[in-house]
Amino acid sequence: MADGDRQALRAVYERTAAKLFGVCLRILDNREEAEDVLQDVYLTVWNRADSFDPARASPITWLATIARNRAIDRRRQIGPRIFDRPVDEAVDVADETPDALALLHRSDDARRLAECLDGLDGRTRVMIVTAFYGGDTYNELAETAGVPLGTMKSLIRRGLMRLKECLSS
Repeated sequence: MADGDRQALRAVYERTAAKLFGVCLRILDNREEAEDVLQDVYLTVWNRADSFDPARASPITWLATIARNRAIDRRRQIGPRIFDRPVDEAVDVADETPDALALLHRSDDARRLAECLDGLDGRTRVMIVTAFYGGDTYNELAETAGVPLGTMKSLIRRGLMRLKECLSS
C-alpha cells in the first residue's frame, strides 16, 4: 500500500473495515458519523502507509489506533449536540493488544496454521481463507464458485477437519 497499490488498500479494507467500523461506532454512537470517520481512516492510512512500523505495532493495532483517534476527534468536533455521554468514555475502548509472550505464541500458531493451510488443495484453502478471514458466507462462496450450497459446506467442513487433524499432530 505504501507503494500506491490500490489492490493492497482494497485487501486491507476488506479484512479490517468491520472491526474499525465497530471501533468508530462505539465511540460515536452514530452510524453516519462512524461511516464518515471510517472513510477518513482509510484515506489517512492510504496517505501514511509508509509510516507504518511493524516493530511498534501489529497492522490491526495501528489501524485501530488511527480509527479510535479519528473517532474521538470527530466526537470532540461535533460536541454534545448528538452525544449524551462524556468523551472520557472513549478511553474505555478495550486495548486487546497481546503482550510479548502472547505474540510469540501467536506467531508460532500462525506459522503452524499457514503450514496446515498449505497442505490443503488450492480450492479448499482459498474457500476457507475467504470464509474465515474475508468474512464471506457459505452462500456467497457457493455463488462465486458456481457450486451448490451443500457442496460448498461439505468442501469447507472436510477442509476444517483436515486442518484440525494437522494442527493437533
